Amino acid sequence: MVSFSARQGRQLQRYSTTGGRLVVGCIPYKLDLNCSNNDLLRSMEVLVISSQKGYGMMFPKGGWESDETVKQAASREALEEAGVQGNLEHRLGKWKYKSSTQAINEGIMFPLKVTEELVHWPEMSVRHRRWVSVAEAREGCKHSWMREALDRLVRRLSSSIRRRKSASVS
Repeated sequence: MVSFSARQGRQLQRYSTTGGRLVVGCIPYKLDLNCSNNDLLRSMEVLVISSQKGYGMMFPKGGWESDETVKQAASREALEEAGVQGNLEHRLGKWKYKSSTQAINEGIMFPLKVTEELVHWPEMSVRHRRWVSVAEAREGCKHSWMREALDRLVRRLSSSIRRRKSASVS
């Protein structure tokens, strides 16, 4: 049984110079390493979660707090919201997006290659998680900036597979 809880409140929340929240998230994924570049999309799955309000699917993300690094924040959000841990990779980028309150937030996304999926996690009673194909994630994610981050991840992995295959042929 997990004996920790999700952080609450925004006392430690970081904000941009324009007053928007700085949020950090990740795209949890797993990949069949024997795949070829042609079937990457069939051999890759990403983990999506429901919003706390229950509609739509998204990737784990939340406030970057002043007592943690950006990577610590991304790992914490994955653990709290999706109950996964893994290897956080080089960041995918930074996006500006309008929040539901019309503030302009800044979101930073990382890929997270999942190594462990917990049975119990802090937000399991308020969120559902599900492994889906890249196509299903693209279709179901309501945030365009998250879809763009997913596209960047797919391009990065495709390029990495191409390089690895050509190096093994040489």
